[in-house]
This record gives sequence, C-alpha cells and structure tokens, in this order.
Amino acid sequence: MKAIGGDRTDAIWCLGDLVGYGPRPNECCATVARSATICLVGNHDLGVVERIDLADFSPDAFAAASWSRTVLTKASRTYLQQRKSATRAHRSELFHASPRDPVWEYILSDEAARAAIRLTAAPVVLVGHSHVAFAYPADGRSLGESLAPADTEVDLAAGRWLLNPGSVGQPRDGDPRAAYVVLDFDRNRATFHRVAYAVERTQEEILDAGLPDTLAGRLALGL
Repeated sequence: MKAIGGDRTDAIWCLGDLVGYGPRPNECCATVARSATICLVGNHDLGVVERIDLADFSPDAFAAASWSRTVLTKASRTYLQQRKSATRAHRSELFHASPRDPVWEYILSDEAARAAIRLTAAPVVLVGHSHVAFAYPADGRSLGESLAPADTEVDLAAGRWLLNPGSVGQPRDGDPRAAYVVLDFDRNRATFHRVAYAVERTQEEILDAGLPDTLAGRLALGL
C-alpha cells in the first residue's frame, strides 16, 4: 500500500481473493475496504463466506479456506458478501477470473485469452485469478510471449489489451515480490510493478496458524 500511494494513484482497484491463503484475512479485508474504490470477489472469498462449495478446492486451499471461516469477522464477511465478480470502470472491464467465467476460469492459454478479448469491448480488460502478470494484446500474440515482469510498460493507445496485474500476496511467476499495475489513462500507459514485502514474517504467521507448510514455502519461490 505504501508503494501504491507513492505513485499518487487516483483510485485503487482490487480484482478479488482477499482471503483464503494468508494468515491475516480480516486485516486484508479492512485495508481493501478502506482503500479501494472497486473490489471484486474471488473464488476463495466466495468459498470462505460459504457461497461456493469448498469441495471444488485443492487440499491446501480447502484447509486455508476452512481456517479462514473460523476467524473471519462479521464486518469482513459482510464486505465480501457485498462484492461482485465483474464490473466496469473508466475505459475498462474488470473480472476476477475471466469474461467467460468471472469466478473460476484461469486465463492461462491462448484460447482463453482470445475468448476474453472476443467477449469484451473496453480498451482495457483486467483479470486476476491466475496470479501471473501478463499484458496480452488484442492482435493475438501468444500468451507465453505476453508475460509482464517488473517495469514492463504497455502502450494502451496501440490497441485493446488484456492485462493481469499479478498477485499481491502469492505471485506465481517465479518472482516472490508483490505485484501490481498502474494504469495512466492520461498518458495511455500501463506499468507493471513489483515491491518486496516481509515474506519470512508472513511464512511464520502461516505456520503459527496451523496452515499447510506448502503455503508458507511457496511464498519465497513465487510459485
């Protein structure tokens, strides 16, 4: 949040999954509720507030979501229950997962990326869910060639774009730093950023909560 504030942003948009893996679900909800003008709901959020069945989750995700249910406050639960999985904002369409399935579909293939472009009309389409930062142009470059590491800049005037900002808490592209993207519509630029956070402290808190060891270990690897 300090890094984002340093960029003097006019608004903060969150694409969902505030809870479900980490050791501070209520603090995450409170921070986003206080700071974000838009917040979507993700599949882990929906699992924790009992709107989807945890039987569809992996064993680690099941364990973490089950624990999160036991510690979630009424305020956090209410906040998550009031969210939507898709919305529109300035020059943008936002989805937790994808336009085809805003809750569950991972955009990890060229076919899924092309479908997302085809099913939308906004100049910028934002998706999350996969934890992998990418900038996919509407002209159809392969998704594998569209990964967006730190300091990647995108010319939004060059055409329509499908962007995934990556994950703040659990990146899965080999870089353990928190990921976000800054959209500058005045300059028609999108810039991908990474910022280090206290991974070791988060790992300790995950283990102290009795959550699976793998959820702590993967943080240091960005996996």
